[in-house]
Amino acid sequence: MQRLFKNINEWKIIQDEIEIKENRLAESIMSIGNGYMGMRGNYEEYYSKDSHRGSYIAGIWYPDKTRVGWWKNGYPEYFGKVPNSVNFIGIDIYINGKQLDLAKFKIKSFYRELDMKNGVLSRKFTVDVDGYEIEASVTRFLSIVTKELGTIKYDIKALNFSGEVMFVPYLDSNVKNEDSNYEENFWVNLESNSNENYGNIVCRTKENIFNTEIFTVCAAMGIKSSKKPKEVTFKNKEYYSSNTIVLDIEKDETVGIEKYVAITTTRDYNENELIEVANKILVNEISKGYETILKEQCNAWNKRWESADINIRGNQFAQQGIRYNLFQLFSTYYGDDARLNIGPKGFTGEKYGGATYWDTEAYCLSLYLATTNKEIGKNLLTYRHNQLQQAKDNAKQLGLSGALYPMVTFNGVECHNEWEITFEEIHRNASMVYAIYNYTTYNSDNSYIKEKGIDIIVEVARFWESRVHYSPRKEMYMIHGVTGPNEYENNVNNNWYTNYMAKWCLEYACENIEMLKIECPEAIDRNHVTIEESSNWLNIAQKMYLPYDKDLDIFVQHDTYLDKEFIKVNELSKENLPLNQNWSWDKILRSCFIKQADVLQGIYYFSERFSKEQIKKNFDFYEMYTVHESSLSACIYSIIASKVDNLDKAYELYSRAARLDLDNYNNDTEDGLHITSMSGAWLCIVHGFAGMKVLGNKLHFEPKLPNNLQGYSFNINYRDTTLNIEVDEELVNIKNTGDKSVEINLYGQDYNLEDKIQVSLYKISNNAESNA
Repeated sequence: MQRLFKNINEWKIIQDEIEIKENRLAESIMSIGNGYMGMRGNYEEYYSKDSHRGSYIAGIWYPDKTRVGWWKNGYPEYFGKVPNSVNFIGIDIYINGKQLDLAKFKIKSFYRELDMKNGVLSRKFTVDVDGYEIEASVTRFLSIVTKELGTIKYDIKALNFSGEVMFVPYLDSNVKNEDSNYEENFWVNLESNSNENYGNIVCRTKENIFNTEIFTVCAAMGIKSSKKPKEVTFKNKEYYSSNTIVLDIEKDETVGIEKYVAITTTRDYNENELIEVANKILVNEISKGYETILKEQCNAWNKRWESADINIRGNQFAQQGIRYNLFQLFSTYYGDDARLNIGPKGFTGEKYGGATYWDTEAYCLSLYLATTNKEIGKNLLTYRHNQLQQAKDNAKQLGLSGALYPMVTFNGVECHNEWEITFEEIHRNASMVYAIYNYTTYNSDNSYIKEKGIDIIVEVARFWESRVHYSPRKEMYMIHGVTGPNEYENNVNNNWYTNYMAKWCLEYACENIEMLKIECPEAIDRNHVTIEESSNWLNIAQKMYLPYDKDLDIFVQHDTYLDKEFIKVNELSKENLPLNQNWSWDKILRSCFIKQADVLQGIYYFSERFSKEQIKKNFDFYEMYTVHESSLSACIYSIIASKVDNLDKAYELYSRAARLDLDNYNNDTEDGLHITSMSGAWLCIVHGFAGMKVLGNKLHFEPKLPNNLQGYSFNINYRDTTLNIEVDEELVNIKNTGDKSVEINLYGQDYNLEDKIQVSLYKISNNAESNA
């Protein structure tokens, strides 16, 4: 664990001294975005020490040619990447001819804060630039009101001199991805222009034999000065456009500029209108003025927080953690565009290529269902339905039927080239169907299944039917040669989670076929489902092999897992952790250690199907050997720990999930935040501590309160109404703030909630059964 910023504030991330050695980590943590674009927390001015400058635009991607040592049939030919895009925040600063560089000159004070409540990043620092002391104030935000807009306000105060300050705001598209396989630039410059107080750049993604989409991006900037400039010049060259603005400054005077940037792309406009649209945005926003735009930004963010905030009492660390997670998630995705999804790094780095993984369906959807409007959750489902044909092509390429959704994708085509992931981690397919089930159950609405969902459900069932094989010896169906959620074991046979989810998918397909026979037979017809086919799905499901050990009374992670040498995680010396940075891959694969929830992932999905005793036995066994080196792990274990009343462990794992990046638990945040796993902190509280789940068409709660908290409260949108759930050390209050009654179950008691209810908190003696 490495907590870079020690100053804990419930609504802000505060950096109160400059960070040279761990600058990349600081840049990741201070990232901002607005769903349309985003960037790392780089400085606007020149910085000569180590930095990863990164700006990214949602939906813009590039097929980087695969680089592998040994090609295998079925390998994707490219690894999709989000290109590091035009650097539009750049403002070089010169004080009486000396270029400002915080890595070079003496810093007398430094303060930076990420204001999560309002979506604003700001800095204030005092520096001695070769005898010229200045105080700088810098504010930056990406508008969630006008998605194409970014603004920067940069002010400088002269503390001990009079002279001149030169601002050089620029646009630079000569950028590369650090993860480029062949160190190439992904961009081709089309044009660059500049005139007084204005500049633009237009660039296009480079063509190669794998491109199915070429993207063009325009960045245009407009500049306002705080006083009449002494001199203004401008320059443009290939990949670059700038202004040079010289302002006279007197001792104790403050001067500055405002930089407005509009980013337009061919995802939304024709190439020949990109500059025109960007210019219109600039004219409109500059005419409103910086303070008005800032006020709009604050109001819009505050509106988001009204519906989504989780309030925690008595623990600032826990409070800051959950708000940071929600802020970064909503900065990455807010559901306005069904063409987009949620990349594991969002706009904060290049690892994982910025692509879509199964994380969205498995972890993120539940949060968006409960904190945003219904259409946003539906957009996430639509994203996958739009890529169904590509999923069918993926399955066919592996010699299988039906649809296999990719592990990594931008357009539905698999673009990940590690064989144990691409070919074997097929459990991801089940999460596509679980997402439909989750959406349908939460909203009590089968309309999506009738319109589109059944198409996915059927093709995934066909995939599982073609991927299983029958064992005459055991008279059961099996699935060999897979990698489960625990990626520290590859090419195993009968991973319990994979087999269980395949069984469930087949059963769910048959269940929906029966429903549709009555309610929408045309949906069955368009998918050409026969009675013989669905009967075979049910037969496979009923005879699916699920590894189980009678002596331990646990579900076995895979056939040979219990044959390993077992060492508990707490018996490892700290020098070994994280394993993926200290052990060879061979040693990891042979070990008993688990990267993330595997068996417990299935128990989380369907906890109502298992007894509390079963859940506890599986949790107690697998928790001993889990190193949580996936960002997706701690939240699932925390939820299960709450389920079995181990609230100390539930809180410990919540802290790890909520503060994974803030405290750099896995020593890997410098290359970007773990965006999709940030939904896990919300799951820990809502699904874990509060025990929320939809069962039997009722919303169930079983709230518990860890010793580390004095209370918590949150809102959820549920079936056209809003509920407020508040838990403190004595009471549970649930209030219906809408005008529709809703059926809920609280601690096993059914209520038709029209207004509010209040009951005593279900007291838990930690690690024991309820004593209430």
